[in-house]
Parts: sequence; structure tokens; C-alpha cells
Amino acid sequence: MCSACRSLLLLCIVLPAAPAVLRVCADPNNLPFSNQQGQGFENKLAELVAANMNAKLEYTWWSERKSFAKKSLDSGACDVVMGVAAGMEDILTTRPYYRSTYVFVTRRDRKLQIASLADPRLADLRIGIHVVGDDFAPPAFALARRGISKNIAGYSLFGPYDEPNPASKLVDAVENGDVDVAIIWGPFAGYFAQNAMVPLDIKPVSPPLFLGVPFTYDISAAVRQGNMALKSELERILQAQATVVQEILTRYAVPQVP
Repeated sequence: MCSACRSLLLLCIVLPAAPAVLRVCADPNNLPFSNQQGQGFENKLAELVAANMNAKLEYTWWSERKSFAKKSLDSGACDVVMGVAAGMEDILTTRPYYRSTYVFVTRRDRKLQIASLADPRLADLRIGIHVVGDDFAPPAFALARRGISKNIAGYSLFGPYDEPNPASKLVDAVENGDVDVAIIWGPFAGYFAQNAMVPLDIKPVSPPLFLGVPFTYDISAAVRQGNMALKSELERILQAQATVVQEILTRYAVPQVP
């Protein structure tokens, strides 16, 4: 064997294989889901998956705006996005690992106990709802069909990158009495209500579906179209670690429905 070939063979034997890398796209300022400090529950889930893959976790920080999952995956910026609606078009989603819902949030001392979009009291209450880009969150559709729109206040889901926890402002508005009731995506409500200075009531929105518009969603992880191997590996780990996944979701007070 030539000396150069022997040297190359020795290098192959001595040098360790490069560690596997799990590349995840996540929002840098979107608690309780994720932030750059790794404080969100999707950060914890990504860490759990990477550990079970014996992989190094690497983030690409990507603001979660419209078509966030598809654009980030298709650009090649990452291989995985945690926390997308199951069955979303143009990407490949895993089996869901939790199911959550929009919820009503009210001050407990008001004793409103609102649980239905058909509650007649909503016509006379100040209602806060998140605005996502140029659109209100889905439950606003049901209210509009009931002729309730003048008393709706929109709160942007997004804020400046240096403003912490922009989504919390809607929960703050309930706490401060700026609105009587808020309709919020459950994980936001559960997480920020934990730190409220006054007790808040959280009730799942009913009905869970209105004229084909859902208010309850199965949540999955996502990979690029065609990456069946990674999808299967994610599903295997999330299923095997289901107890730990639920512990993480419970710690962050994520409302879950059957």
C-alpha cells in the first residue's frame, strides 16, 4: 500500500465522526414557545429530541410570521420546526404531541365564567383578541357573524424584537380591566396567567368549530416535504418520551383538550 494511502487510512481510523446536528428554526422572542435564552417549552422539547438523537442542537432564529414553517424549512435554514398545526400544507408534520384550544380569559373576581361564543353577554363586553399580521385570530370570525365587532379590541401578537413577551399584553389587559374578556390561544393564556397579580379564569372556547373555522388544533413538529426519515425519528422520540413531553407542557400551563 502506498504511504499516502496508509496515511489516509490512519486518519479515517483516528478521527472521530462529526457529531450529528439537529437544526431547528425558532422565534427568538415568542414565549412561552421559544426565545433566544432557551426559556420556552418548544426550546425544551427541541433539547429533549436532540438529546435522544445524540445530536448537537443548533438554532436559526426566524421570526414567526406568516408561512414561517414553510419558508424557513424550504430555505434550508433548518430541518425542523417545533409546534405547527398538524397537517399544515406544503410541509411534512409528525403525529401530534398535544392538542390545545383558544380560551376565554376573565378576572375571577368578575365571576363572568364565559365559556361560549354564543354567550349573549359578549355583545356588551369589551373583548380583546390577538391580531396576527393583518388578521384577527380565528374566534373573531364567529363574533363578527354574530354582529359583534365594535367592542373588539385588537392586540398585536408581535412586537419589537427588543420588547419582551409581546403576547402577554392581552393577558395584562384583562388583569388591568382594559378589557372584560380576552380570547387567546391557550398556551399564551396559561403561561402568562400564572404570573398575574389577580386570579384569572381560563375556559376553553365553545364550540371548537364554527362554519368550518376551527378553534382547537392538534400540534406537531414539522420537516421539509419528503424528509420521511427525520419525520419518523421525531415521531419515535416524541412517542417514547411522551411522559416527559407532558411534564414540560404541564410546567408551562399549556391548556390541553382531548
